[in-house]
Amino acid sequence: MPKTLPMVDISAPICCAPVSSGPLNDGDALEIALRLKALADPVRIKLVSMLLTDEAGEGVCTCDLATAVGLTEATTSHHLGQLRKAGMVVGQRRGMNVYYRARPESLQALCAVLGASTGCC
Repeated sequence: MPKTLPMVDISAPICCAPVSSGPLNDGDALEIALRLKALADPVRIKLVSMLLTDEAGEGVCTCDLATAVGLTEATTSHHLGQLRKAGMVVGQRRGMNVYYRARPESLQALCAVLGASTGCC
């Protein structure tokens, strides 16, 4: 039986020393792992990519995202929910639809913690 990870609020941008600065404590390692787990799906990577390239900055409707990734709105909403819990996207209800925007600061913080170059996100 797989080991389940504990529930941790990871909606705020990650804030700890880069992994290359020394051994991480258990809490910091868990926070990083949970965020990476949220991104560890090709559909979620595509969704983040689409949201980061939203030029208008007003958000993209779940219905449009679902069409773009070739999935149902329910499945797309599930993926977006996982990204929202990880603090990488934010949704706003407008009538019957939900519009999502990326949270670049969260992705940039994750890049910084991983020790990636400043232009990774």
